[in-house]
Amino acid sequence: MSLARLERSLELRRLLPIVAAVLFVLALRMPMWRITLSAPQYVDQLVVELYAHPAIGGDWEEVRALNKYVGFYYPDPVHADPNYAVHEKAVAVPEWVLGPVVFLGLAGASVLVAALPTDALSRGLTALFAAAVAIFAAMGAIIQYRLHQAGHSLDLDAPLNGVDGFTPPLLGTYEVANISGTAWFGPGGYMAVAAVALLGIAVALRNSPATITDAPALLRGGWGRLGERIGDGPGDDGDTDAPLKPEDDGGTDTLREPAGNPPVDHGGERP
Repeated sequence: MSLARLERSLELRRLLPIVAAVLFVLALRMPMWRITLSAPQYVDQLVVELYAHPAIGGDWEEVRALNKYVGFYYPDPVHADPNYAVHEKAVAVPEWVLGPVVFLGLAGASVLVAALPTDALSRGLTALFAAAVAIFAAMGAIIQYRLHQAGHSLDLDAPLNGVDGFTPPLLGTYEVANISGTAWFGPGGYMAVAAVALLGIAVALRNSPATITDAPALLRGGWGRLGERIGDGPGDDGDTDAPLKPEDDGGTDTLREPAGNPPVDHGGERP
């Protein structure tokens, strides 16, 4: 491998999407979403963890026993067999099976974009980041709709059939009868957020060939130095391959005569 190709492979704008791809894949094996529940009949809090594929972890059996009193059931993935028995009155969520497709698709796209030629890399990173944000925003909206649907489709034959319909938040707290709940990211959710954030940083550096060796200086200099680097992208001269080193901070304050202009002879007199 030539030195130029090696340096190109170490560019942050190429490495960050690859790290994001790894996080997208790892997120599939971790709970994406975690709900913590408190009820008077339980001394300790109960935790339910949901994955990007049709599966539930944590204290889901105990929580299912609580949910049945108000007629709230775990969703039905329709096209996949989850690790729990699906109630016949559960809300259908067939899109749940697309979770792995989304995460693996974003991981593959991240790797492909990282390998793009320099002249196409900027557009590729921008499109990838925009797509990731749009996809996760759409997923969040769909999940929130399903939560609203489930909370307003309570089983009328449930023991506590006087409970009003409710909408559990995707992120936040809520109360149903004597049960208090808090929904927040699980480890996989944090990984997904971190992956999208890395793609955003890659977009910010899309015009800079700063490499991983420049990362400490970027961190020390903060966003100010990062802004300088972004400004050193393809400008008037269109040179995207000129190395940008952290120490190239503008040089010195010493004034120099313009190149190619000889000193002016004033005849020994000061102007």
